[in-house]
Amino acid sequence: MKHLAMTTVLGAALIAGNAPAQDLTTFNAVMPKQRSANYFPLIVGEALGYFEEEGIEVNLLPSDTPIPFVNFLRNGQADIAMLDSAEVLQAVAAGVDLNVVYEVMQTAPDGIAVSGESALSDVSELEGETVGLVSDRDRVTMQIALDARGLTEDDVTTVVVGEAGPTLAAAFRDQTVAAIAGSGPDWLAIQANGIPVKLITPEEVSNKPGNTFAVVSGTLEDKADLLEGYLRAWSKGMYVATFAPDVVAKIARDTVPEEWENPEFGQQYLNNAIRLNVSVTDTLGGLNTDTWSAIQPGMQKFGLIEEQVDPAEFLAPGPVEAANDFDRAEVEAEVEAWRADNM
Repeated sequence: MKHLAMTTVLGAALIAGNAPAQDLTTFNAVMPKQRSANYFPLIVGEALGYFEEEGIEVNLLPSDTPIPFVNFLRNGQADIAMLDSAEVLQAVAAGVDLNVVYEVMQTAPDGIAVSGESALSDVSELEGETVGLVSDRDRVTMQIALDARGLTEDDVTTVVVGEAGPTLAAAFRDQTVAAIAGSGPDWLAIQANGIPVKLITPEEVSNKPGNTFAVVSGTLEDKADLLEGYLRAWSKGMYVATFAPDVVAKIARDTVPEEWENPEFGQQYLNNAIRLNVSVTDTLGGLNTDTWSAIQPGMQKFGLIEEQVDPAEFLAPGPVEAANDFDRAEVEAEVEAWRADNM
């Protein structure tokens, strides 16, 4: 049932009281986390009824698995999968039938951070300094960031500092490292232990799809309406954060209270998620061909991918247009009505 503007909410409620429940079609998705503020468009879209009005019930497949997510698409278990840019490029180069239909995060969650009190403001200033790695998998992030400023790994000293928040914070507090290569949760863990951080990641490094939605051609052809509805509901959930972040926070607290046991951390976690999930392009989830071309030389140079591929081989922009086909003013009115009833 289509949500109505706030002026007709009462009338709609009276009509809905006599209407039969809508039959929903299960749409299977796999992503790195289950329902979480980290991917708030899903839980917001569910709380506000956006998936339901598209006739969709989202079934999240188990994500704690060593099986590559792309295999869930290939064997038909998943209708849609959230993949990072390296996973996409590796799969396409291997000949997998893959179509990227939506950029979930247009900014990379990984990067280079320094203490908030550090005088360093650019990666170029790390020459001769010690750089900490949260784990060895963050080495490539550091290598690509240094390369963007004409430096190499030989220009710095590296040390793996571990993933524990107190240890990461101590590395900055004791000045054993000048910078740390990691990702959003690591910065939050450091801040939770009393050390402010600031990011100095080169823009050309952070400007890459952090996560995308991908499908196989069969889904594009046979489940087009469901796919478009799923992406439209996701876009609406994203859009809510641009004008009502307090509503997003309320939904997150109610849906995933375990992430809000420490309210300050929960809010910081959500703030970081909003920073990453809200599209930087006017078109929500828009596909950036130039960006996909620009990131590949560095990824190939440092071994993330073996070969480069033409973005035209895997970018499928059609569903993005449908994902943006909704009335922003109507969403704003619906959210205000929800706020009045729930906050």
